[in-house]
Amino acid sequence: MATRADPSRAIAFSDAIIAIVITLLVLDLRPPKTEPGGLLAGLLDEWPTYLAYAASYVYLAVIWMNHKSAFTRIREMDVGLQWMNLAILATLALVPWPTAVIAETARTGNLADEKAAVALYALIGALLCLSWLFFFNYLARHPELTKEEVDDSYFAHERPRAVIGVILYLAAGIAGVLIHPLVASAVFLFLPVFYAFTSHGHEHAAKMLPGRGDTGSTETRRGRDR
Repeated sequence: MATRADPSRAIAFSDAIIAIVITLLVLDLRPPKTEPGGLLAGLLDEWPTYLAYAASYVYLAVIWMNHKSAFTRIREMDVGLQWMNLAILATLALVPWPTAVIAETARTGNLADEKAAVALYALIGALLCLSWLFFFNYLARHPELTKEEVDDSYFAHERPRAVIGVILYLAAGIAGVLIHPLVASAVFLFLPVFYAFTSHGHEHAAKMLPGRGDTGSTETRRGRDR
């Protein structure tokens, strides 16, 4: 069992990386260059920057929620799972880059640059969802790494969420280039909401709704041959 490790160090490292990446987002919020008396108009003109920041912040916050949800079900980690987790961290660390590119191109107002910017954001989003797909697939093939109370099929059922993200991000990038960047932006705003309502946090919220009780919150207990 020398190749197995407690997940606590991976959780602490992941939380630190996500916190740093979220902090980096705010660095692109800069005061506008305006003439005296034009600050309000300058601030209002920066709305694409605020939108890009909000979308990326919510997206990273939801990633943290999903990451926390996944690791509450992981008992121990092997080398393969550690690399899957590092792949997620590597791709999410890229998010501030396309966010800054979108903010900068919005300031110039060049449509061709805006299309390229949303295509870049869509590509990074698709890669991030793809890294989650590999993560879920690895756990689906190695149920011995998860806790006793977690159903063997749990992470297999998580894979479609990642696939949806890959497809929608790529579709958003194509639509943003062929139609208009705002079409892609709408998808970028929708996807964090989708993942928020299909994450561990939504499971707890659902239990608080009238008539829901414990519906959908109990995972099948299983026995494993040791």
